Amino acid sequence: MSTTRPQSGELGPEPNGVLGGLPPGTPGGPVRSLALGSASGIVPLARDFTRQALYDWGWLPAATADRRAAAEDVLLVVSELVTNACLHAEGPDELKVGCDGKVLRLEVSDRGAGQPAPRTPHRAGRPGGHGMFIVQRLCLDWGVVRVPGAPGKTVWAELAAPG
Repeated sequence: MSTTRPQSGELGPEPNGVLGGLPPGTPGGPVRSLALGSASGIVPLARDFTRQALYDWGWLPAATADRRAAAEDVLLVVSELVTNACLHAEGPDELKVGCDGKVLRLEVSDRGAGQPAPRTPHRAGRPGGHGMFIVQRLCLDWGVVRVPGAPGKTVWAELAAPG
């Protein structure tokens, strides 16, 4: 298994693997999976699935503006990762959402060979090309995991749990 980072050395320590990096369920933390391969309305489906996990894990309903913003950031990152898989990677296969109480990890697996990266230079006033820039700005860390000899990749992102 290999991890490819968009800007090596700038995004913190290497993960240990795919929800797997937070080991499945991370010590005491739940992990949920959603197959996306043949679904229609994939982006809203992924958001709804993640929103339900946030309710079940106590992130929602949010008691404060900071907690509400944290939940909205998670939903935006899910939308961006799934949309990128739809547009650039032959569509997403699976979404995984895991939380250990301190970090929420999102993973989107796809069949694409491309390498996601923030578009540079970033041009805020132009339509399109903002997805990975948004992910980079909102997340503690993100990256790509590939399994040698297997098609596709998993793009993962980690966000801080609200405090």
